Amino acid sequence: MLETLRKRRSVRRFKQQPLVQEQIDALKEAVLRSPSSRAIQPWRFTFVQDAGLIAKLAHCKEHGSSFLEGAPLAVVVCGDESLSDVWVEDCAIAALIVHLTAVSLGLGGCWVQVRKRMHDAQTTSEEYVRGVLGISPPLRVLAIVAVGVPDRPPAGHPVESLDRGKIIG
Repeated sequence: MLETLRKRRSVRRFKQQPLVQEQIDALKEAVLRSPSSRAIQPWRFTFVQDAGLIAKLAHCKEHGSSFLEGAPLAVVVCGDESLSDVWVEDCAIAALIVHLTAVSLGLGGCWVQVRKRMHDAQTTSEEYVRGVLGISPPLRVLAIVAVGVPDRPPAGHPVESLDRGKIIG
């Protein structure tokens, strides 16, 4: 796991290469193994591979989501807020599991924050994504994780760059 963390970077540029089914199956298994408070598992995941839908999702925010258009896979992470008061935390963990599993498979990924972001002056990013994918309440959209083969494999952060001052004690 530490080696995966050492390699992890946010990847926003992907090769135009589809993922193989084994990679997608591994990502699905991994995300379903995510921990959740009281084992409630309030999360739901939509694995989007359709380039047209991904292109629409790339416009979910005013800034910071356009790179989705180049990804061969977008994993939309939702939570059922009626099941758990900590759906945000559970879904955030699951999104990270997607990202780290992608790295462990030689892929790259990047998180797109949807919750509490705006599509435009009148529409939230969440409302926009709901409309594109037909997601109904009580499901809430937390984030989208772009996944694909990195255009250029990124170098991990060097150990010297770690801010050890963030650790108290």
